[in-house]
Amino acid sequence: MNRRNILLGGVALVGLGGWALTSGLGGGSGSTPVNPLIGAANAQSSDIDTSTVPDMVLGSEDAPVTVIEYASYTCPHCARFHEGDFKQLKANYIDTGKVKFIYREVYFDRYGLWASMIARCGGQEKFFGISDMLYKGQSEWARAGEPAAIADELRKIGLLAGLDKDTLDACLSDATQAETLYAWFQENAEADGINSTPSFVIDGKKYGNEGYAAMAELIDAALGS
Repeated sequence: MNRRNILLGGVALVGLGGWALTSGLGGGSGSTPVNPLIGAANAQSSDIDTSTVPDMVLGSEDAPVTVIEYASYTCPHCARFHEGDFKQLKANYIDTGKVKFIYREVYFDRYGLWASMIARCGGQEKFFGISDMLYKGQSEWARAGEPAAIADELRKIGLLAGLDKDTLDACLSDATQAETLYAWFQENAEADGINSTPSFVIDGKKYGNEGYAAMAELIDAALGS
């Protein structure tokens, strides 16, 4: 069974736990490498309309600089970025109208895909709040044990965010949405040459796991300041 089918095959069974899969929360000092999904020939994905997947955006649409983050909810480096550097980026550049920030998910594993489906379940209004909760609690939900336990922990996060159980179950069991998100991820990763997380595209140029100070310099240069 290929990687894509392993990622997607358990979505309809998420209420029963799906299939176990190593989550890829391993170490490393920089960024987390993407598994070999990018560029794989996939006739099934080629016919999927990915235009139905909205970008999740913070900041002014007319901001002079655009920053795209590629991240996985099961990536510990991404969690550290969102717990620290991202808050500075948001306060100093996004909230001040200098940066339009776009967040795009990368799928290492089934659990990251499930987390994405929970984050998107409440739409743009709840997405970033749920994302904060997912990153803050990553060490708990991603290591909860069996797939059923992980799914239950993700539901708890959705419930805390104000979503009801029926809505969450519908989101988690939506196989069509899972297929579409996977195809969307592949398209974006191929277009921007993403091979690790977190990765950033600042005004069209790709960078690796930058800390806040380095990112601020890059953004200031793009702003001409």
